[in-house]
Amino acid sequence: MGAGKSRAAAALAAARGGRALDSDALLEERLGHSIAHEFQAHGEEVFRAKEEELVCALLAAADAGTVIALGGGSVLSPRVRSALALHLTVLLDVDVERAWGRAQGAERPLARERESFFTLYDTRRPLYEGLADATLLWASAASGEYPVFVGSGLLSGAGWSDALWPLDRAVSRSFCVSDETVAQLHAPPPGAVQTLVKIPPGEAHKTLASAEQVWTGLVQGGMTRADHLVALGGGVVGDLAGFCAATYQRGVPVVQVPTTLVAQVDSAYGGKTGVDLPQAKNYVGAYHQPAGVIVDPDVLRTLPVAEFQAGWVEVLKTALIAGGELWERVVADEPAGERTAGERTMDERTILACARTKLQIVAQDERDGGRRQALNLGHTVGHAIETATGYTRYRHGEAVGLGLLAALQLSGQDALHAQVRELLLAHGLPVKLEGADVELVVEMTRRDKKRVGERVPFVLVNAPGDVQIGCEVQPDALRAAVAELT
Repeated sequence: MGAGKSRAAAALAAARGGRALDSDALLEERLGHSIAHEFQAHGEEVFRAKEEELVCALLAAADAGTVIALGGGSVLSPRVRSALALHLTVLLDVDVERAWGRAQGAERPLARERESFFTLYDTRRPLYEGLADATLLWASAASGEYPVFVGSGLLSGAGWSDALWPLDRAVSRSFCVSDETVAQLHAPPPGAVQTLVKIPPGEAHKTLASAEQVWTGLVQGGMTRADHLVALGGGVVGDLAGFCAATYQRGVPVVQVPTTLVAQVDSAYGGKTGVDLPQAKNYVGAYHQPAGVIVDPDVLRTLPVAEFQAGWVEVLKTALIAGGELWERVVADEPAGERTAGERTMDERTILACARTKLQIVAQDERDGGRRQALNLGHTVGHAIETATGYTRYRHGEAVGLGLLAALQLSGQDALHAQVRELLLAHGLPVKLEGADVELVVEMTRRDKKRVGERVPFVLVNAPGDVQIGCEVQPDALRAAVAELT
């Protein structure tokens, strides 16, 4: 209830030239009165039987152009769930507060009391997530809104189709940026993009020189300001392509198609783009929200083990910020040693939980003026380590993992520090700083892009789900925390 299914179905059907059907509206038409009246007069059991009959008939008769908005409780029926197996099922994800705000006072029999509504939300969520072939999150920020599709197999099918593409390809052509490795593994299908610009893989190539290579490729490919860019790859490609999109002809849309864990759970969302300088990380960039994000967890199977493990650090960081269920899931999912090739997958629920956490924070604070700074947990020291080692010794996630340990040391959270250290070790990640001088790392933190005057704000942790932003850290304490890593 309150997810916006009726409006979304109508919009999608219009875009596809098909027809939209709303099971609740059709059922009220058949009953001759409201659903609320049916509940009151005959009870929920009788209502569900009539709902099941109608929905199964709709699904049996639906053709490829039909988009159906289902009543929130219709999937409680095993018959309906079985019938859905023949169709593409999309979950419109909505947070419970927003759903309650939309549903209350709207003659909905199951939205009359806040506590029971919240309980119903928690009860139904696992069922919805289990049925969905893809989940649609709706991201919002001060500068705009965009869809986020998450679903296994999207990049081998529907993800590239016009039906789910967030922009109208009839008026805006797709141009793509990827790295050489990803382009070989996950190249767009024939005809999906006009031009594919490939850069070498790795953080060392997230530079202004690579940006010039991309801009030049787009000019040579004939891209205009009416067209859009596709960022196909990990965090480096997403940041670089997003920055090129923000600056090419003073700004064109970008669609993020993340293929690494760090990108799928973090960097593809929120609109931060940029490139590195030799002196500091992410020093040149722009805020440029994507036009859409398409996430296929299946592509994670192609990641090297070390890349997957490094990306998992962003899951750990997000869980420390969110606390609650996500933190419990991360702790419970501790692996015994390194994952094997067949285990390089991430539970779709975890990807969704990380994306929700980031999107909720960005919706409150798009440009790092306050709450969004929490997402930098572990990154101040982590980025300093990357810079001090020339962006070559540590993967981004590995450096952030060390940064998390430093942040927990500065927070005085000995037990949590020990727990996180063990989690990092269990994932085959470094817990010792090598190849970098302590004083150089401390010096690099002073170049952090969040610095205001001489002050560098740190994010510290009281407990999972309870982090503090804008914390001042004394130089001696910082030096001791970095030295503790060696």
